[in-house]
Amino acid sequence: MQFKLGLIINPLAGLGGTVALKGSDGAATAAKALALGAQPKANSRTKAALEVLLPYKNQLTIYTVNGDMGEHCAKALGFKVQVIYNSNAITTANDTEQAVKALKELGVDLVLFAGGDGTARNICHAVEDTIPVLGIPAGCKIHSGVYAITPKAAGRVVEMLVKGDLVTLGDADVMDIDEEAFRQGTVKAKRYGEMQVPSEVRYMQAVKNGGKETDELVLVDIAAYVVSEMDEDTFYIMGSGSTVAAVMEEMGLENTLLGVDLVKDQTLIAQDLTAVQLLEHTQGQKTKLVITLIGGQGHIFGRGNQQLSPALIRAIGTNNIIVIATKTKLQALNGRPLICDTGDSSLDDELTGYIKVTCGFNDHIMYAVGY
Repeated sequence: MQFKLGLIINPLAGLGGTVALKGSDGAATAAKALALGAQPKANSRTKAALEVLLPYKNQLTIYTVNGDMGEHCAKALGFKVQVIYNSNAITTANDTEQAVKALKELGVDLVLFAGGDGTARNICHAVEDTIPVLGIPAGCKIHSGVYAITPKAAGRVVEMLVKGDLVTLGDADVMDIDEEAFRQGTVKAKRYGEMQVPSEVRYMQAVKNGGKETDELVLVDIAAYVVSEMDEDTFYIMGSGSTVAAVMEEMGLENTLLGVDLVKDQTLIAQDLTAVQLLEHTQGQKTKLVITLIGGQGHIFGRGNQQLSPALIRAIGTNNIIVIATKTKLQALNGRPLICDTGDSSLDDELTGYIKVTCGFNDHIMYAVGY
């Protein structure tokens, strides 16, 4: 299974630092920095991050931008590379945003980018919170929480993902300062949004019990979070299993433990539905699916929930699938991927990659899906 790594380098990031311009935002500032003798550093810093991943060349493909925005660096190291966007000769913020949109449409597992806070703002504007991102610090200003502490540290986090380690997803703020004010000696930081960022796994336990999670209490946290995030006027297909049953209990609804129920506005619409009935109820409607995995096996589709047909899964869309599980349950897989066995091999292919799994209240990890 290939890890799909998106890569964007802002080749102008950090130019203003060595020549005391205190930033590189804008073409005019970058041109001035180059005229003063500044040397681009973003590609060399990206190289330091990617070198950590060299032992995993056969396990990942890098999707990137032509030239110095990613292609040259990745190809020079021998990675499998696909160019998904062609930038202008002189790169701009618009190139970054258009590249991110292309990576989002492609469905990469992670966007790795090199730049500073200005680049992070561009990424945030385009990607919103649809896919995880991770920054390689290469700019003059690094106030945002989306960056690793060093380029090599960024590489190590990506390495954990590629290896299938449990990696927590958390929201990190995107910050930037007013460069003109900064040049006058005033720091005016402003928050521009937040993005999902992978980090080293954190066990935020509800209760300590010999250093292990207490699953019953963790299930309460998972259920409370899922219910708090439910949208109005959206159908929720509730899959089988005790983990999903905890969500139904949180809403005070009767649950079909070994079946599939339908909920809207925290009201039970129908119980123990067939594949045909699910399609009929949700056709043309905004719908999300809440599922868990089969303990010990790791199946999320194809075992005990055949009511979730390929046609239904395609109609719902992968972005509307909510996977929930305790970390204890995931660790019991010993690194094996989650499994899709929908009966449609092409759909199984589409579902492979890395998916966000909710493991507590606003506590998520990235986990591999295979078949």
